[in-house]
Amino acid sequence: MKQFLFTALAIVAFATTAKAQNQVKLNVILRPIQTLTIKEDQKDVNLEYVTTADYQNGVSKTNDNHLTIYSTGGFQVKVQANNANMELNGKNMAVSTIKLTTSAGSQALENATYKQDLPLSASETTIVSSTSGAVNKNVNVKYQGGGANTYIDNYVAGQNPSTYKATLVYSIVSA
Repeated sequence: MKQFLFTALAIVAFATTAKAQNQVKLNVILRPIQTLTIKEDQKDVNLEYVTTADYQNGVSKTNDNHLTIYSTGGFQVKVQANNANMELNGKNMAVSTIKLTTSAGSQALENATYKQDLPLSASETTIVSSTSGAVNKNVNVKYQGGGANTYIDNYVAGQNPSTYKATLVYSIVSA
């Protein structure tokens, strides 16, 4: 009987020390997120020609921290003008006479390539790219109007000032 009790206790002890196992499959699902914002007070860019030096040398406007980027992974920022020409009272001015230069903002991108003196176009053109993701990183954009009297014949008589307009569309895509 003693032997039976020891055997019974051994079986109970074995049964209570065995682990019960089950599994959970953990999935980490990452969806791409990309946002591109333009600084609210920089949504209008004016290149104003006032003096003869402005017509001769061109004018520029640099918007610091103009773009803010959030991207899960590498990306490209592109820009496109709504038309190849800006029109006013039968006169045309090519958007390609305006050049963009991008540079690092106050919160710089990592592994970024910035474009310099890139003519605007009615086709999408990459202005900055990065092989790394970005969390609220900034890009400066300089807008440079033509010099060498490029616009000397674009003033419209009786309109002071003559204002040519283009809409620029910025976009961000995965790279």
